[in-house]
Amino acid sequence: MKEIIPAEIISRKIFFIRGFKVMFDADLARMYGVPTKSLNLAVKRNAARFPEDFMFRLTAEEACNLRFQIETSRWGGRRHLPYAFTEQGVAMLSTVLKSDRAIEVNISIMRVFAKMRNMLLANKELSEELKKLENKVEKHDKEIQTIFEAIRQLISEPEKPRKRIGFTAGG
Repeated sequence: MKEIIPAEIISRKIFFIRGFKVMFDADLARMYGVPTKSLNLAVKRNAARFPEDFMFRLTAEEACNLRFQIETSRWGGRRHLPYAFTEQGVAMLSTVLKSDRAIEVNISIMRVFAKMRNMLLANKELSEELKKLENKVEKHDKEIQTIFEAIRQLISEPEKPRKRIGFTAGG
């Protein structure tokens, strides 16, 4: 089944802010095919559905840092700071925006978030396995070093006993 919006496009619109993977209101509105103002108005009418961990407004500093990434300009652009929707906030949007397109877009977005979560879990597991392997190698390196030292001692020429120069009693 062909996705209404390709996963690559959706994944490029997901950012990491304040410890959350988020999407911005303008990007979501574009995907849903509605004006940003309409999306935000629908959210405001249903504010109880969007607690802080579902949606938050960017600070001026965050918006400034992301200005290039979210494709806004100083000339014309937005007059208000953008809203950022977490995965749960995007899911909640489907209860607020009731068009067929909104449902299809929301399903596509949820699939991308799930794929990203699975990739992060796989990377975490891989990272843990690498740490275990590094510890084993480090332990083995120490043991191998000890073995080499023992072998060197065994194959090194033993010191020849020094000839004792002794004095004899008679002379």
